[in-house]
Amino acid sequence: MAHVKRAQNRKTRKKNLYRSVKGYMKGRRRLRQATEAQMRSERYAFAGRKQRKRHFRALWIQRLSAAVRPHGLSYSQFVNGLKKAEIGLDRKQLAELALSDPATFAVVVERARAALT
Repeated sequence: MAHVKRAQNRKTRKKNLYRSVKGYMKGRRRLRQATEAQMRSERYAFAGRKQRKRHFRALWIQRLSAAVRPHGLSYSQFVNGLKKAEIGLDRKQLAELALSDPATFAVVVERARAALT
């Protein structure tokens, strides 16, 4: 039976751990707490990747709502009009359009309003 040496595996694992907790304070950087700190940070990072998508969608909706109000529509009426007019732009594209090109956005709003009536 071959003799298995695990020193290199352990060294690599510890090197990766210390690289990921670089910048942490006191024992969270050097001791057993480093493993726990890394696992906790990975949990937060995983949740944060999901939350980022929610936060951006909420931001786009707020921007659209603010951009549509001067045209006399609410956000929900606007989205309903887009659906009826079969305009396939998503919220991110619409929010970007409202910020960068208000004239084109006004045309989109008028098409959505026309589809409502």
